[in-house]
Amino acid sequence: MLPDSNQPPPFEGRNLYLTHRALQEAVVREGAAWAQQQLVAWGATLGRAETFEFAARANRYGPELKTHDRFGNRIDEIAFDPAWHALMALAMKEGEHAVPWSQPQPGAQVARAAAYLMHAEVENGTQCPLTMTFAGIPVLRRHAGALPSLATTWLPRLLAREYDARSAPIGDKTSALLGMGMTERQGGSDVRTNTTRAVREADGTYRLTGHKWFFSAPMCDAHLVLAQAERGLSCFFLPRFLDDGSRNAVRIQRLKDKLGNRSNASCEVEFQSATAWLLGDEGRGVAVIIEMVRHTRLDCAIGSAGLIRAAVAQALHHASHRRAFGQRLVEQPLMRNVLSDLALESEAATALALRLARAFDAGNDTADAALARLATPALKFWICKRAPAVVAEAMEVLGGNGYVEESALPRLYREAPLNSIWEGSGNVMCLDVQRAAQREPAAVDALFAELAHARGGDARLDHHVDALKAMFAGGSSETGARAQAGGIALALAAALLVRHAPPAVADAFCASRLGNGNLGVFGALPTQVDHPAIIARAQTS
Repeated sequence: MLPDSNQPPPFEGRNLYLTHRALQEAVVREGAAWAQQQLVAWGATLGRAETFEFAARANRYGPELKTHDRFGNRIDEIAFDPAWHALMALAMKEGEHAVPWSQPQPGAQVARAAAYLMHAEVENGTQCPLTMTFAGIPVLRRHAGALPSLATTWLPRLLAREYDARSAPIGDKTSALLGMGMTERQGGSDVRTNTTRAVREADGTYRLTGHKWFFSAPMCDAHLVLAQAERGLSCFFLPRFLDDGSRNAVRIQRLKDKLGNRSNASCEVEFQSATAWLLGDEGRGVAVIIEMVRHTRLDCAIGSAGLIRAAVAQALHHASHRRAFGQRLVEQPLMRNVLSDLALESEAATALALRLARAFDAGNDTADAALARLATPALKFWICKRAPAVVAEAMEVLGGNGYVEESALPRLYREAPLNSIWEGSGNVMCLDVQRAAQREPAAVDALFAELAHARGGDARLDHHVDALKAMFAGGSSETGARAQAGGIALALAAALLVRHAPPAVADAFCASRLGNGNLGVFGALPTQVDHPAIIARAQTS
């Protein structure tokens, strides 16, 4: 690079863990200090120039559908660029898909969340099959009696950390991945309107006939799917290959041409009397698969926190090196206001994501587990909604440089809306918050017990919490569901920052998010905010 080019150095060759102070502190605070060395190593791997190039290539050369082989035989295969496989191998070795289940210990969910958040800073398409495998393992464990090979053959391979990309019967593979198929064209989120039929055979198996409009990661070795059985909507385990080595009757119609997430394959399929095994009881499909859904929603929140961090880190990196009008961008007052505001959003999202992960570490009968049932949809709604706005603002910090593909910000921008749509759109999440509050008063009690730890730390937060209590006491109005879910997320974020972040961060967050006069745009922080302290804390180098 020419010495007077006024271009920042490449955003690579950095440790994504050691350059993220808020993440390091959250890992220790939420009970995963034992994982620090492992996370430092993972942060170094993800920050390599080679890993960033894998991410760019996997998205530049997306998956291709091969319906037939050269002899005309139906194969329904997905071909990926080698960069996809390289990223999958790295992530499975790290254990993103299974380590809380294969090596359970206090803080296991938190450690995995930190690893997943950093992965989201680099490449998101590969996270789809990892998330669904992670989310599906507890469901299969709970219902392993439905099929003898679940315990003996499938679960050991789903827990394995050696990536096996081959399309082959499960007995021939060293590891496996799990997908999901719920959505149909006529129903979308309303899965109870699904029309796919499941007919029970004499041997106890079922034959599925119908379609899925969104079938996630069809290259996975098996999927959990919903279909209508005699007693209603039910959940089924559907492998790609049958025990005799033949392919199951799942026909891929086409790959989805998506806005983002382009490295990953999503498709439409038809089931032509495909063989499947019932999990749980007929008519209880939603109750069975909801455990998988809860864990995928956790990952939506964590992944969006990672997207936010990626965008903010790139903006800070650029502004720290780029000069305009005689100063570095980071030294200019109005730009400092924007960067500080973005940094606040990133720190809040990181703190929320790891606090939620700790709640998933809890047993089912604890206050944390009750909190998770209310906080998961609220935080998925809020963090995922914030991601597109953050990425757009970060792109503007880079100006024209941020609008070209080489910066990676266009890819982040295309990716940012996905988590808000996947596993329940914003309205679905907000209505789930209301349902959780109505059905489980203990969840509301757990929320306010959590917020009580910050009582007295900031008057604006205390006022916000009091208003939130009044909202709950006044009963649920569907039209106010977004305000309620957002109010929960902001209260939890502010409480975490008031208790654990430096005063400059906590004060600025409460002043801008909970105070009066918030314009709803970045860069409108109050004049008394300590911008240098906030930016220094969020700096990447």
